[in-house]
Amino acid sequence: MEKFIIHGGHPLEGVVTVSGCKNSAVGIIPATVLVNGPCILDNVPEISDVFLLFDILRSFGAEVTRLEKSTYRINCASLKAPIVADQPAVRKMRASYYLIGALLGRFGKAKVGLPGGCDFGSRPIDQHIKGFESMGAKVTVDLDECNVVAESDGLKPASVYFDIVSVGATINVMLAAVGVPGRVTIENAAKEPHIVDIANFLNAMGADIKGAGTNVIRVNGGRELRGGRYEVLPDQIEAGTYMVAAAVAGGRVEVRNVIPKHMESISAKLEEAGIGIEELDDSIIVTRFDRPSRINIKTQPYPGFPTDMQPQFATMLTTSAGTSVITEGIYNQRFRYAAELRKMGAKIEVDGNVCVIDGVDQLKGAKVRACDLRAGVSMVLAGLAAEGTTEVLDIHHIERGYEGLVDKLRALGADIDKVDDGVPASYSPEISQ
Repeated sequence: MEKFIIHGGHPLEGVVTVSGCKNSAVGIIPATVLVNGPCILDNVPEISDVFLLFDILRSFGAEVTRLEKSTYRINCASLKAPIVADQPAVRKMRASYYLIGALLGRFGKAKVGLPGGCDFGSRPIDQHIKGFESMGAKVTVDLDECNVVAESDGLKPASVYFDIVSVGATINVMLAAVGVPGRVTIENAAKEPHIVDIANFLNAMGADIKGAGTNVIRVNGGRELRGGRYEVLPDQIEAGTYMVAAAVAGGRVEVRNVIPKHMESISAKLEEAGIGIEELDDSIIVTRFDRPSRINIKTQPYPGFPTDMQPQFATMLTTSAGTSVITEGIYNQRFRYAAELRKMGAKIEVDGNVCVIDGVDQLKGAKVRACDLRAGVSMVLAGLAAEGTTEVLDIHHIERGYEGLVDKLRALGADIDKVDDGVPASYSPEISQ
């Protein structure tokens, strides 16, 4: 069994470079299905979710080649319908549902297994379905066969209004809309940076999408996408995680390859907690001067505080001075990590979507598990700050979204190893010549 072993108590010092955005990459890779030509993607994060998507595309008959570290060529030009995306890999990740929009946009039909990924409460795809049906598709969810079938004799121009702001539905409907001969207007759209990134990728390939990053997106579809080269956005959440790591463990860390504008809600909360923040052109320097102060947080859609950062902040607040309250405004059941932090001596209580944290002087090392991707990395952060040794199990969740986590933390001075039955473990994909 692979796990992380962390000996805590070492302040972090130095520079860490952020990889490409996971949430962008897992949307852009399915989007290559819409492109009739080779796409070269730079700054691709080398994480398990990306490798799963590559495996899925290869099973369709696509060519996927690693040119160098973080650079891949993908060519889906030769794909032929019908395509059924029901491989085991589909059920291992949430973002596999983007294949529905991509296949529907290109072929007018998609059959995709129900997605997996992090489990923190009900995450229905009703808004995705509403969008597809608005464009004339018939959508069936077969719970017995565990798949989604979307098909149409011809997608039509439409106006899609989401009842709630949904990142996944915004991206999925945008992908399908590229194949519509006419305009699709998406209202009450999500505004996250990775939505803009996916729209920019599609535009770079020849699409006509306007308004990404606002609450109204207009897709003028029916254009042939011919291929090209595109660089994936830096990962906002990975950057925020290393910023909080410095605040948790102490020290001074420069986080490079970031867009400071995207980090504003995270930086503001760290400053409120008494953590030093210095913004440069494409990096942020984080310095912990003293024990963090208590703060309150409510997660909201972008540009509000991101739900994917609340577990990391909860870990920081376990050793803050005072009582903090975190309100989760996006997902249910996202505080399951609280039980793991209590094993380390944290005083943390959960009531529905509200978490109350009374700061303690010191966390203690313990054996804990990663409940999901972001909760898992918060266990790593807790281990960095804890007295003694921490073992983090179920680390496959963490590796879905963090490239080179152990190497990056060790370069900052952390005492952390990945082991498999006591033997150091690593993975490095081969580069095709």
